[in-house]
Amino acid sequence: MEAPHYKFLNERKVSLVLAPFSGGQKKQGVEKGPQYMLKHGLESNLNELGWETKLLDPLQGLDVELQDDSDDIKGSNIKNSKSVGVATQLIHNSVKETLNDNRFPLTLGGDHSIAMGTVSAVVEKYPNAGVLWIDAHADINTVDSTESGNLHGCPVSFLMGLNPEEKIPSSLKWLPKNLKPNKIAYIGLRDLDDAEKKILKDLNISAFSMYHVDRYGINKVIEMAIESISTSENDPIMCSYDVDAVDPLYVPATGTPVRGGLTLREGLFIVERLAETGRLVALDVVECNPDLSHNDIHVVDTISAGCAIARCALGETLL
Repeated sequence: MEAPHYKFLNERKVSLVLAPFSGGQKKQGVEKGPQYMLKHGLESNLNELGWETKLLDPLQGLDVELQDDSDDIKGSNIKNSKSVGVATQLIHNSVKETLNDNRFPLTLGGDHSIAMGTVSAVVEKYPNAGVLWIDAHADINTVDSTESGNLHGCPVSFLMGLNPEEKIPSSLKWLPKNLKPNKIAYIGLRDLDDAEKKILKDLNISAFSMYHVDRYGINKVIEMAIESISTSENDPIMCSYDVDAVDPLYVPATGTPVRGGLTLREGLFIVERLAETGRLVALDVVECNPDLSHNDIHVVDTISAGCAIARCALGETLL
């Protein structure tokens, strides 16, 4: 099936970058997300859409969960910084390799801390790239503002370089801090800490909460979000998609569900519209956690939603 998508690709080639990592938060099971999505048929679905697929497993053989994770910053409550640092750098290298091979990186998480690796690689390849962060949460807490110390709530602050150099754990000093505040926009926000709200306002970051979705409609919100991160109509776009952006009615098996989110159709429409722009260069799908389901139906609903997000981003249409 031919479609007017993917201006930055010579051919329809996608690398599925597996990121089975749970060290950015405390709930085990999210590391199973990638394998569950593959078992659900994601790779064969993409083949049917005309994509040549390749599997990359940068964390294979690395027992990142069992490393010595003692923190090297006194007085910090940041957890698992060594694991996060090692894992995200390996993911960064795989995404960078994929982009240099002129393939589309589809990264399957794992928790949202893995975006430190994916986003930094995309912006390194495309300095003018904008990032759409689809999430119930802003994930922009700093090492000083985070109450939990879980790094899946902090990736954006590290990507932007908002943390004092002396408070950055040594394992995360590799990050290039190349994401600018005017190159990220949020869609689906509804659960933010006060410190995060202040950061968003102080840096004038484009943020569209569920209020904006209700007021303007999802299509208008997407258009405003894309415009806010683009200096021209040809700028590349990356999408980092946390499935908890979608209401837990549709996606129950995720680590930090928040009621009042996107409908499943709204959630899929976002990536359908992104595919239509032809400017999408990378996608993350993160935070599917089959261990947090109450029954098999919850697992199927969540994994099928994650797979549908990926398929729609890569050209699946209703007609």
